[in-house]
Amino acid sequence: MDIATLSLVHTILEERGIRRAAKASGRPAASVSAALKRFEAAIAVPLVRRERGNLMPTLEAQSRMADLAAASEAIQSLLRPAHQQSPRIFQPAPSSPQRGEGGPQGRMRGTASSEIAERAPSSPRIRSALLPAGEKGETIANAPDPYAISVRPIPSISLTALERFVAVARSGSIRGAAKVSATGQPQLTRQMNDLERDLGYTLLSRSPSGISCTVEGLAAIPIVENLLDIWRRLSRASGDRFRRAAATWRFGSVMPLGPESEIARMLAALTAAWHRAQPRQPLFVSSTTADELIAGLKNRRFDVVLLDLETFPPEFEGKLISRTPLALAGHPSLFAKHGGNLAGLLLSNPIAVPSLRSGLRQQATHFIEATLTEQERNRLTLTEVDSIPVILNLVMDHGYLSVLPESSAARVRYPPAMQRLGPGYMQSLSLVWQKNALSRQVAEAMLGMMMTGQTTGTALGRD
Repeated sequence: MDIATLSLVHTILEERGIRRAAKASGRPAASVSAALKRFEAAIAVPLVRRERGNLMPTLEAQSRMADLAAASEAIQSLLRPAHQQSPRIFQPAPSSPQRGEGGPQGRMRGTASSEIAERAPSSPRIRSALLPAGEKGETIANAPDPYAISVRPIPSISLTALERFVAVARSGSIRGAAKVSATGQPQLTRQMNDLERDLGYTLLSRSPSGISCTVEGLAAIPIVENLLDIWRRLSRASGDRFRRAAATWRFGSVMPLGPESEIARMLAALTAAWHRAQPRQPLFVSSTTADELIAGLKNRRFDVVLLDLETFPPEFEGKLISRTPLALAGHPSLFAKHGGNLAGLLLSNPIAVPSLRSGLRQQATHFIEATLTEQERNRLTLTEVDSIPVILNLVMDHGYLSVLPESSAARVRYPPAMQRLGPGYMQSLSLVWQKNALSRQVAEAMLGMMMTGQTTGTALGRD
């Protein structure tokens, strides 16, 4: 891990966007994105989710924000001596005859104190008027902004190099620190030289009697130790998580309609049977939309997924395991009012549907398009809710309609009135996995547990 990555991750979470963080940090967007991926891989936790073009911190990220903010502050403190040695410079017009000359006027134009920079006039025309007569010939359009200060990217200094600096400082010699860190003496010498170059100031004073710290070096030691402690806190949980993740199988599923639904029954049977068959290999089960499940399978956040789709991307293997008729569900009074007039029923009542990321929404869309004209569809009131229990509550208690699996909706305690849509509208459930022998073996074992509730006795192992 390095200080640039820590600082960039904090900026990403603060700015809630890669491009905004890139602008704030003075680095290319690709480098900022790579830093986020590198950090997430290091701590084994996803930090952001995308919502309407913004990157929103996950709950795990929010719990780490205090440490990341403290790390960012420590990094700025570590770099501050270099900033103090480099006063803020502005450049006068290229043709200035007094550039670099001495005297009060030349010194004023060569450097700018923080007070002058804060009072700097914002208008180029006003700044031009303040120049001496010999410099007013410069055109405002071509003259550089004398008060523009570029963002200095944070150098990619590894935490290992900082840790070795503390070892050198405390041992008083390169040789002693090299023995402690099991590093070659020439390599450690180069690493300390590179560290001083990247920081922009001298940390160590070399002499025949040994090594001592400069004033800046002494000030840097507690900052570095604090930064290393922060990283240990951030990475300590990831070590346990890595060890647990190596033995954990991750199963993703579309959201069940409720505790009585077929999907809920299959997931419960799988969880119980897996625990009996594989007590040393935990099973993690998570529910989300079909799009999120496919994305999770691609980036290996899931090993096996249950999709409400009949077809799936060809890069995976899978098996269709069930097909359930879909029905239009609503309060009985709504069906009594409109009889068999489905178009009138749809146009007269709000419709609750999952988001476009779900297979159930795709089936609902096909039904609406086949039932209503384009002009009629423009008059619909659609409410997107990615929670089937909430949709069911809207249907039962708030006068909404929805398209739901008939058999699952019929199992709830107070089932809604339903009208089957026909043979062309089905909820298909497919078990999908990565194309490799181990994933296939695990998926087949899981399928047996889901369908029968009995263990297969298959011995499973991870790569």
